[in-house]
Amino acid sequence: MKNNIQVIIIDDHPIVLQGFANILRNENDIELVSTFVDAKEGIGFLATNHIDVVLLDINMPEINGIDACEMITKKNPGCKVIAISNNNENSIIQRMLQSGACGYILKNASAGELIQCIHYAAVGLPAISQEVNEILKSNKDGDVPKVTRRENEILHLLAKGMTSPEIAEKIFVSPLTIETHRRNLIQKFGVSNTASLIHKATELKFI
Repeated sequence: MKNNIQVIIIDDHPIVLQGFANILRNENDIELVSTFVDAKEGIGFLATNHIDVVLLDINMPEINGIDACEMITKKNPGCKVIAISNNNENSIIQRMLQSGACGYILKNASAGELIQCIHYAAVGLPAISQEVNEILKSNKDGDVPKVTRRENEILHLLAKGMTSPEIAEKIFVSPLTIETHRRNLIQKFGVSNTASLIHKATELKFI
């Protein structure tokens, strides 16, 4: 049936996969095409298959959900990603939405809420469960810093223990430019030094 919403689930917990799969199989207008316990396999499948909605776990080995979401939405612009997670921290929810997810559902959401969110996502509407919506409403904007692509690159290199001169040489800019980026990052993350910056960035899954 052409009008069915094509869905895949990527989650490394077999019990979660089974539970979600059982819910979706009871829906006449939703087709569960496949399930994956590995993000790489799921992303590879999307390269050759049209899927409308991806239910994507956040905490997975090798590729976390935030990075996987960015890969999926860049390579498959028409595909909608809904994060599924037990994590109800505002900062993580915001990071996932910043990475291109159109929705976020906690794994304790009801079957009805899950189905509703899939329908919303399929037509381009925000697919956020009620509890997540309350979390977002109760937190002010700006809790999660917005970083540029260059700043994100520098963050990863700082996390590897590279010095400003080493980073400057690697990405072909001056050490002074790197120092400026580093100070800006420290200010954006509200920390006082590079060690705290790396710790906070790791917490928020920038690294």
